[in-house]
Amino acid sequence: MSSIIDLYVQQYEFFRERTLATLDRVRKMSDPNAALRWRPGAGRAHVGWQLMHIAITEEIFATERLAPAKQGEWLDLWPRFRGGSTPDDKAPTAEMIFAVMKESREHLLATLSEYTEERLDEIPEALQERGWTVQKVLDVIAWHEGHHQGQAHLTLNLFEAL
Repeated sequence: MSSIIDLYVQQYEFFRERTLATLDRVRKMSDPNAALRWRPGAGRAHVGWQLMHIAITEEIFATERLAPAKQGEWLDLWPRFRGGSTPDDKAPTAEMIFAVMKESREHLLATLSEYTEERLDEIPEALQERGWTVQKVLDVIAWHEGHHQGQAHLTLNLFEAL
């Protein structure tokens, strides 16, 4: 029988397939960088920001929020792509997004492997102010990728409609 955490991990894999399909669509375009940096309006996030935000957020959960003793990677990218940041004009490349998505997911899965169902009601110290339990974190991670993949997908559709 699978644990609740295992079921979440299976969902995360399903969601990632969709996200990588969007990234593959970008990679096949004649000018992937133009697609990654296009904005639907002033101050709006581009496809590159949406996709990198997914990856950096997973790294933040894998380290700072759920395992603060672990050293996070790509710390220079955190201010640009973490929640609450303002997207800048410089979009990451498709290759960079893919690499960070792959590694941050590995880090997240390694951190989640240290959790058991007995800890689902625990509130990690970094999330005390929000009052988020581990169960809530698992929900947020699941929702987060689908939300931002959808925004990236829509933005890409708008770019292609130009």
